[in-house]
Amino acid sequence: MNAIRVLLAEDHETVRDGLKLLLQSQSDIEIVGEVPNGRAAVERANALKPHVIVLDLSMPEMNGLAATRALKETTPQVAIVALTRHDDEAYVRELLGAGASGYVLKQSSFSELLRAIRAAASGGRYLDSSLAARGREYHTRRRLPTKPVVTDRESHVLRLMAVGHSNKEIADQLAISVKTVEVHKANGMRKLGLRGRIDVVRYAVLNGWLSDA
Repeated sequence: MNAIRVLLAEDHETVRDGLKLLLQSQSDIEIVGEVPNGRAAVERANALKPHVIVLDLSMPEMNGLAATRALKETTPQVAIVALTRHDDEAYVRELLGAGASGYVLKQSSFSELLRAIRAAASGGRYLDSSLAARGREYHTRRRLPTKPVVTDRESHVLRLMAVGHSNKEIADQLAISVKTVEVHKANGMRKLGLRGRIDVVRYAVLNGWLSDA
C-alpha cells in the first residue's frame, strides 16, 4: 500500500516541526511538504500532490477556512484535515461545510490526528472524539450539517457587533430600534451556535469580516 502523502500547513514552526516528527514515525505516512500559511498551501498543493493537507485555522495571509474553500476549487481531490484549538460549533460547521474531511483539536491526543488523516485518505470523514462526546451532530457517517441560513440583516448586525459597536450605535446606523437589533443579534447567534461576543469576534476573524470592516 502506498504511503499517505501529507502536506502540513501551520504558521508556528515549533508546532510544525513537532507534527512532522510525529507523522514521519508512521510507516504509512509521508510528509511531502510544509508551509507557513494557507495561501502557500493552495499554491503548492497541485505541485506536491498530497493526499491529505493538515492545516491550522489561524494562519497569516490566508486562514484555514479560506484555504479550504480555495483548495476545494483548485484541487478538489485533496482531503483536508483541520487541526485547531477552536472547539466552537460554528467553526466545526464552517469547516465541514467548506469541504474539510476532518476536524481535530490540538489539545487532543496525537492518535486523533492519525485517525483523521487515515479516514480522510480513504475517502471518509472524522470528527475529534471529544467533540462527538459532547453531543455534536457531526458523526462521520451522518450527512454533513446544513449551514444555517443567516439573513443579510442578522449578518450585518453581527459584523457591527464584532467590530465593537453597541446596540444603540448599530440601531442608529441601520435606522432600526435597539429592540430589533437585539432580536437580529439573538437570532444570528443562535443559528451560528455563538454564545457571546467573544464567539462572534472569533467567527468574524475566521470569515474575514474584520478585514472587510
